[in-house]
Amino acid sequence: MIRSWCLLFLFFTSWGWSQDWQPSWKEALDKAQNKEQAILLVFSGSDWCIPCIRLENNVWKSSNFDNYTRNRFVLYRADFPKRKKNKLSQQIQETHNRLAEKYNKNGYFPWVVILNTQLELLGNLSYNNETTVDFIKLIERELNE
Repeated sequence: MIRSWCLLFLFFTSWGWSQDWQPSWKEALDKAQNKEQAILLVFSGSDWCIPCIRLENNVWKSSNFDNYTRNRFVLYRADFPKRKKNKLSQQIQETHNRLAEKYNKNGYFPWVVILNTQLELLGNLSYNNETTVDFIKLIERELNE
């Protein structure tokens, strides 16, 4: 019985802290337009970029960031993995390539782009080992400039 309660507790606490990353760019656009929310588009190299991995672990996975973004942003990750086992489908890779051509021409990783529902640039930033609170402040600064 105690084991069941512990499993339920772990399930609900981990579920409550998970970010709502959209599985496709189309779904991200649709959700952003339906909810009239900005898009946080993240360019990442999930299996090779050390700062990207740190950003994932230190910011994206935090409950503070989840609380901050939940009703403000639609989240989408344009990932560029290098390992064969993490290879994306051709369609997804082509979408990410088009997004990079438009919003990440210099190929920075990680690179966070903030867009409005008309896909106009509201701001962009990189990650330099900031805490979650400091990274949220950077986003806010970008939105207020």
